Amino acid sequence: MSADVVVVTGASGGVGRATAVEFGRQGACVALLARGAAGLRQAADAVEAAGGHAIAIPTDVSDAAQVRGALERIEQEWGAVDIWVNVAFTSVFSPFDQLEPDEYRRATEVTYLGYVYGTMAVLPRMQERGSGTIVHVGSALAYRGIPLQSVYCGAKHAIQGFHESLRCELLHAKSPVHVTMVQLPAANTPQFSWVRSRLPRRPQPVPPIFQPEVAARAIVYAARHPRRREYWVGGSTAMTLVANAVAPGLLDRYLARTGFDSQQTDEAREPNQPENLWAPADVARDFGTHGRFDDKAKTRSAQLWASQHHGLLGAVSGAALAATTAAVSRRPISVRAGSRSRRT
Repeated sequence: MSADVVVVTGASGGVGRATAVEFGRQGACVALLARGAAGLRQAADAVEAAGGHAIAIPTDVSDAAQVRGALERIEQEWGAVDIWVNVAFTSVFSPFDQLEPDEYRRATEVTYLGYVYGTMAVLPRMQERGSGTIVHVGSALAYRGIPLQSVYCGAKHAIQGFHESLRCELLHAKSPVHVTMVQLPAANTPQFSWVRSRLPRRPQPVPPIFQPEVAARAIVYAARHPRRREYWVGGSTAMTLVANAVAPGLLDRYLARTGFDSQQTDEAREPNQPENLWAPADVARDFGTHGRFDDKAKTRSAQLWASQHHGLLGAVSGAALAATTAAVSRRPISVRAGSRSRRT
């Protein structure tokens, strides 16, 4: 099969579905891994409507055996996997002291170990073949923890460390297999309608909010240009990462003041809101790609363009600096001697 064979985990909704559809627009054969039957069906239809080929495989990524089984089915039907994208996650919105150990374990197994198991399954096949790309979908929260999301932040930090360690090993081995990471901003996805929450009000992404298609374009670009160790999407991601590197203590205090209200709307939390921690929320109902914040979400990211064209920006900046330096060096210098001045 000449078309790329792509695997996207967490593909039934949100960023995962948008990414699968974006690959579909390029004519790829996209295997969609997730738990929700309704979401998977609709996502597969969207991939094929976009021009790709789709296969939906119900999979719990926290189960290594299920992940291996999905990979074997993909190889039997389509052949070797060219691109593997780890996206799947679940979480709990809650203060840490209200979390239960089994909740923490479950969310970590899905969000962190799901990436490990996917990579563990496909990497040997890619190494044996001598080609392949693995994309880890991260977040600004892979570097910067925020209140009420210790489960998610802890898992994303773990993914970041795993990604760096694996990348070093592949570089050491001079492996032809590439691994890259995409750090995302807040996105308008269904997670805020199905993640378990103990907050008094309905959860929301911290503004600015971006549509999942922005993230999808970044992920597909990273898969096609995987030599970069990571890509940043959204000016808010860049600002967060820079601020955390320069003044993490000040950021702690700022988030302590603002991080509770900024993650909640003014509406009371729905007591019977669907939850996808232990079982998929989209078994009978499809939640789609977008969440409830279309009126607030951005459809473009200037930071993404800058991240993709950092070489060009560097060259332009260097040329501008050189031109400025040359102009300054040609400027006449005023020299004072006593009360008189002269030009040299």
